[in-house]
Amino acid sequence: MRVLLVEDDHRVAEALQPALARQGMAVRWVGSGRAALDNLADVDVVLLDLGLPDLDGLEVCRRIRVVSDVPVIVVSARGEVDDRILGLHSGADDYLVKPYDVGELVARVHAVSRRRRAVDAEPVGPVRVGDVEVQLERHEVTVAGAAVVLSRKEFQVLAILAAARGAVCSRERIIAEVWGKTWPGANRTLDVHVATLRTKLGRPQLVQTVRGVGYRLALD
Repeated sequence: MRVLLVEDDHRVAEALQPALARQGMAVRWVGSGRAALDNLADVDVVLLDLGLPDLDGLEVCRRIRVVSDVPVIVVSARGEVDDRILGLHSGADDYLVKPYDVGELVARVHAVSRRRRAVDAEPVGPVRVGDVEVQLERHEVTVAGAAVVLSRKEFQVLAILAAARGAVCSRERIIAEVWGKTWPGANRTLDVHVATLRTKLGRPQLVQTVRGVGYRLALD
C-alpha cells in the first residue's frame, strides 16, 4: 500500500509515518499542495490535509480529480458539516476529522482502497484451501461442500485473510478493518474470533498464527 501524505505540520507527519509503516504502508510525505500534485504517480491512497501553505486542500483535491482517480481521504481539523460536504463534493472519497484514532485511519485507507479495486477489478473468484472454499463476493464459506454459518465479523476476519492469499495480515490491520477502532481488549477479541473460526471450519491449521505479527491462511 503506497500512501501519499500531504501534511504541512512536521510533528503530525513525523508521528504518522512510522504508525502507517507498521501497518505495511510505504509513506511518501510532502508538505504542500503543488508537491502533492507532482507526486501522484504510483500512489494507492492520498491523505490530504486542507490547511496547506500554498493551495487550499479543497483546490488540491479538485485538481487531483482532473488528472487521477486515486482515492483521497481528507484528514483535517475542519470538522463542521459544511466542511465535510465541501470536501466530498470536491472529490474526496472520505473525510476524517482531527484528532483521530490511527486505527480508524488505517481502516478507512483499506476501505477506500477496496472500493477502488472493486470498481476496477474483474469479479473476485473464490479462495480454495483444500476442501475449504471462501466466496468473497457472495459472503459464503463451505467446507467439503457443506455451508458453514459465520457471524459477520467472523466472516470479515476470514475474508481479509483470504483476500491476502497467504500473506501475513497484522493484528492491527485486521482489528482496524473489522472493528474500525482499537481498545485495550482488542487483541483478545480478535483471538477469540480466530479460535471460533477454527472450530466452526473444523480445520484448526487453516488459520496460522504468526507470532508477534498477526495471522495468515496456510495456502501451502
